[in-house]
Amino acid sequence: MRPEASDPFESACAASTIPTRPVMRPEASDPFEAERARLTRLAYRMLGSFAEAEDVVQSAWLRWQAADRAAVAVPGAFLSRIVTRLCLDTMKSARARREVYVGPWLPEPALDTEEAIDGDDLTLTLMMALERLSPLERAAFLLHDVFGVPLDEVAATLGRAAPAVRQLAVRARQHVRAERPRYPLPTEEGERIARAFFDASRSGDVAALRGLLSETVTMRADGGGKVIAVLNPIRGIDRVLRLFSGLARKYAGSPATLLRAVRVDGLPGFVSLERGGVLQVTALEIRDGRIAGIYITRNPDKLRRVAEAVAIPDVR
Repeated sequence: MRPEASDPFESACAASTIPTRPVMRPEASDPFEAERARLTRLAYRMLGSFAEAEDVVQSAWLRWQAADRAAVAVPGAFLSRIVTRLCLDTMKSARARREVYVGPWLPEPALDTEEAIDGDDLTLTLMMALERLSPLERAAFLLHDVFGVPLDEVAATLGRAAPAVRQLAVRARQHVRAERPRYPLPTEEGERIARAFFDASRSGDVAALRGLLSETVTMRADGGGKVIAVLNPIRGIDRVLRLFSGLARKYAGSPATLLRAVRVDGLPGFVSLERGGVLQVTALEIRDGRIAGIYITRNPDKLRRVAEAVAIPDVR
C-alpha cells in the first residue's frame, strides 16, 4: 500500500489511475490554463511527440484537480514538477518502443507557427542530440537551460541534490554544444536554399544539388514502417546524390507535388503536398551555407497536426 503523501505535490502524484484523454472543462481563472501552453511545450520537448505530450498534460490536469490547491504556493512550479515526472515515466516505455521502431526515428515535426514551440530556441538537430541523453540529463537541460527553472527547483523536481543536477546539466550542455549553430541563418536565406533543394531534388539536377549539399551531408527519413522510406541514414554527398537522382527518375511524370515553405522546429524546410494531402515534411540543417542534414518525416501518424496547420488546396 502506498503511504500517505505529505505535501500537495506528492498527493497529486499519488492519485489513482489516470485515464487517457479525459473530458476537460477549463475555467478562465484556473492557473492551469495560464500554464497550459508552457506545459505542452515542455512535454513536447521532453518526448518529441505531440500525442504523448497532450496525454501527459491532460493527466497533469487531472492531478491538478485532485490537489489541495490552497497549499500550492507557486502553481507553475508545482505543475512543472508533475509534468516532468509524468514525462520521465512516459520516456521509459517510449524508449522501449523506439528500440523496435522501423527505420530512423525523428521527433514529430512542429511548425514554428505553433504555440507549442513558441518561445524557445531548440532546433530539430538539438532535439535529436537530446535523444542521446539520459532522461535525467534531458530533463535537467530542458528545465534549467531552456525553460529557465532555478537549479534548486530542478533538483526538487528530479528528486536529486542540487550538485548532482548541476552535473547532469553540464554533461547535457557539453553534449549538445556542437549542435548549436555558430551564426543564425537569415530566414530569407533558409527559404531560398530550401526552395532550390526542392526544385533540384524533384528534377534530379545533380549539378544543382551538388552545389547545395555539404560533402558530409546526412539524410534521415522517418516512415515508421507505414510508408516507403529509406531504412538507414544516408551519409556522404555522393550517396545522397545517387538517391535523389534515382528518385527523380523513378517518379518522373508523377502527380505534381506542391510546396509550402515552412520552418520546422527552427529549421528551414517545406511541406510536400500531393492530391490534397500532406506527403512529407522536410527540414534542412544548414551550416556554412550548405545543407548538412536532411530530415524527412513521412510517417502519417506524425503528419496529422501538420495537415491541420497547413492550408491544403485540392490538387486532384
